[in-house]
Amino acid sequence: MRSNGNFHQWTGGYPDKETILKDIANSNHYLAEDDEGEIMMVFSFILGNDPTYDVIEQGEWPNDRPYGTIHRIASSGMQGGMLKACVRYCATMIDNIRIDTHADNSPMLNALNKLKFKLCGIIYTSEGSPRLAFQKDFRPEIIIPVDFKSFSS
Repeated sequence: MRSNGNFHQWTGGYPDKETILKDIANSNHYLAEDDEGEIMMVFSFILGNDPTYDVIEQGEWPNDRPYGTIHRIASSGMQGGMLKACVRYCATMIDNIRIDTHADNSPMLNALNKLKFKLCGIIYTSEGSPRLAFQKDFRPEIIIPVDFKSFSS
């Protein structure tokens, strides 16, 4: 993050050991390894309401359906496409995904744009720090059947 100009996200020891241990205890912490057992990525994925997403400014969520939230994603930087792999995995559990990031996190912003996440507005972390909030609905387009007989003259 720092090498890409993001000096404001994940400061002050965040995420701390307690946060990671809580994610592990709640079965929300995930780790991806390569074929040699090297850690490529870690992230948390939490199904259900995220209190920091209850209030959104300068926008709105596109739907109120149940969702999962990706938090604390980090990669080794050794291989690209880690967010895409994370999102694909999470989409097997729920088809509505939210994620947020700091405005200075240009690699994440580019990846979210590439994956067609919708920028929905600004949320605030529990510490009060603003984050750009995104959502993607993976459901296929809903097609409403039309009864053409009701249109006959």
